[in-house]
Amino acid sequence: VVCPDIVGRGQSDWLPAGSPYAMPQYLQDMVALIARLEVEQVDWIGTSMGGLIGMALAAYPNSPIQRLVMNDIGAFISQQALQRIGSYVGQDPRFDSLEALEVHLRQLYPAFAGLSDKQWQHLARQGLRRCDDQSLGLHYDPVIGDYTRAMASEDIDLWPVWQQVTCPQLLLWGEDSDVLSASTVTQMCQQNPSLTLNSWAGIGHAPSLMEEPQIRTVVEWLRHSQSVDKSGKAAKATQS
Repeated sequence: VVCPDIVGRGQSDWLPAGSPYAMPQYLQDMVALIARLEVEQVDWIGTSMGGLIGMALAAYPNSPIQRLVMNDIGAFISQQALQRIGSYVGQDPRFDSLEALEVHLRQLYPAFAGLSDKQWQHLARQGLRRCDDQSLGLHYDPVIGDYTRAMASEDIDLWPVWQQVTCPQLLLWGEDSDVLSASTVTQMCQQNPSLTLNSWAGIGHAPSLMEEPQIRTVVEWLRHSQSVDKSGKAAKATQS
């Protein structure tokens, strides 16, 4: 299992001044990463922006994505949702303790309400950076917020990209999400009847994938789709 920190986040470097935090950079980095892994295919699980990256990669001809799990993200994102995300992404608050940072994260991510105290503490430890003045900040480049807000001037329409994705797909949806709307979910299912949909009531953007029922959903789908894929290949081999 490989869990990359996208450039500008976590343990990855920040881009030089003037270099845009944008999808072409992310796709280029992930293509390079998969090549370095020396594998022919991968199963991709992506939340929000990670799901968009996975969708774009899966739309490539001869894509290395063999199964795609998209967590609370789809082929259309409204301007209103982008503006809400832009209102907090890239903010650079400072905290004098790990506990204060944890409180901030709990307020920022209400969809994670089902996590245990231990899990919240883990998120806080992984999500901090120590600043020059020894205060604690969030572990990403604040400049990311500038590019996020610039994108919020209009809706994001990725239907042509979605229509090019042919690998098995699982769509996870928090039914209270403002990023993945019910109408977008319906249209995605209509365009791809083989799409598997799992949704959770009372959860917004985005399901944490840290709660046992959510984890089990992903694991069971990957196992099932793998077994179906193998049986399909076996049947084709027998016929030929």
